[in-house]
Amino acid sequence: MLSVGRGAGRSGVRMRRGVPNAPRSTETSRRTEYLAGRTRFRSRRPCEQQHILDRSREYMSTVELTKENFDEIVSGNDFVLIDFWAEWCGPCKQFGPVFERSSEKHDDLIFAKVDTEAQPELAQAFQIQSIPTVMIVRDNIAVFAQPGALPEAALEDVIGQARALDMDEVRASVAEAQKSEQAQGGAAQ
Repeated sequence: MLSVGRGAGRSGVRMRRGVPNAPRSTETSRRTEYLAGRTRFRSRRPCEQQHILDRSREYMSTVELTKENFDEIVSGNDFVLIDFWAEWCGPCKQFGPVFERSSEKHDDLIFAKVDTEAQPELAQAFQIQSIPTVMIVRDNIAVFAQPGALPEAALEDVIGQARALDMDEVRASVAEAQKSEQAQGGAAQ
């Protein structure tokens, strides 16, 4: 069912977006503009409404952590997942898309990446010896750290377990461990 006639072009077939006689979709009748964090859809048809989506709380999928912004980001958020990686690392490159997809699923969490080549001080501070290493920090306490590229299902499971943690119990456990260390340190002197 090809139409032939005026405006048909050389072949005699009317083409719209590469498909013969394709109907116009709503998406093709709109124009998207990105202006200062907002997406505005302007209708070409007078009967359609204009839609303005305010994305003032739009999150980036991942945040790059540096020694300059580390305290602000980690201290200012209750739940932060950190991926320690390097450009030359093959497993890091494989794990990167898994981390990105997870960040899109969990927009209420902060997903951050530390380039260990550019930020060796952060890698040393957390005693990162192999990459990729995934770390979860909740309420300024590192509750999970594991080297190696996690499969997507395992990462989702770890996030679920970290969400389920009772942080009061974790803080009590950390305080007990610190008292124990101080007692052992005082006895050794």
